[in-house]
Amino acid sequence: MNDLVELQTVAGERLRTILELREELQTARSQIQLLEQKMESAKIYRHWRWRQLLKRFCGVRLGITPHYSPRAISIPASYARASSIDWPHVSIVTPSFNQGQFVERTIRSVLDQRYPQLEYVVKDGGSSDETMDVLDRYQPSLNYSESSKDRSQAHALNLGFGRTSGEIMAYLNSDDLLMPGALHYVAAFFARHPEIDVVYGHRVMIDENDLEVGRWVLPPHDDDVLSWADYVPQETLFWRRRVWEKVGGAFDESFDFALDWDLILRFRDIGARFVRLPRFLGGFRLHPGQKTASQLAHRGLYEMNRLRERCNGRPVSYTEISRHIAGYLFRHVIYHRLYHLGLLRY
Repeated sequence: MNDLVELQTVAGERLRTILELREELQTARSQIQLLEQKMESAKIYRHWRWRQLLKRFCGVRLGITPHYSPRAISIPASYARASSIDWPHVSIVTPSFNQGQFVERTIRSVLDQRYPQLEYVVKDGGSSDETMDVLDRYQPSLNYSESSKDRSQAHALNLGFGRTSGEIMAYLNSDDLLMPGALHYVAAFFARHPEIDVVYGHRVMIDENDLEVGRWVLPPHDDDVLSWADYVPQETLFWRRRVWEKVGGAFDESFDFALDWDLILRFRDIGARFVRLPRFLGGFRLHPGQKTASQLAHRGLYEMNRLRERCNGRPVSYTEISRHIAGYLFRHVIYHRLYHLGLLRY
């Protein structure tokens, strides 16, 4: 009997040892997998940084930040002029989470447009900073605002757009700005061109103090380059509700970084007609806490490669990407230089 008890005790100890070793092995495998992912991300990031230096040397300014020392934003007086037309309804959604430092400036940039047919919604994800104080102050000027947990930025946007009905749609992140007169200009263009579905414009890059630190001057729209890179400044993007509904009326919530590129590709793939407008429409803010900067080397690159693979039916190399975007970047350099020489005015 004692021998049986002793055998059971030994067997129990060995089983516990085996289970502990199994758990340690699983932990080690997870750590190795995480290390491999970090090494791959670091490799991809090094390639990206090298391409940034090469682009800067060649005169490319897209994706290069900043371009110059901070200066006051310079906007032509003509931006304040508005024609007299039957203004279409415009719906704008601002997704927000802990951007209390900037969200008031974002809201003001929309409300100060004085656009007569504006529907403005702010969907906050349950911020713990001063965002709620700002939303309380502007509540009477907003069509709808809410602060509650959401699953992601894409989910917040879907909830926000579910509260809208405007013919023209756009979203503006809670750290970005609309340039003065942007809504009147875009709405007037859509009214004059009923055949156009999607528009965007040039970008002003701004710092934490609303000072200008660079400009994106874009060549005319190119559908083909969208399969390889997204050079559409999100804060300048506007689209018609008819194409939104045609692609399902929602952002794909499996994307957290490249949700706007995914939407643009879906618009293109159903035959939407795009135009790059000859005007600076939005301000993209550069600051340490922004999602673009913090996620680019990991989640961002993964999602961008996922979209490229979807467009091309296979994984693509960076050499292949560079070859396919070279013509677009060359045209950008020409437009950028003509603008800075004063031969093109926007």
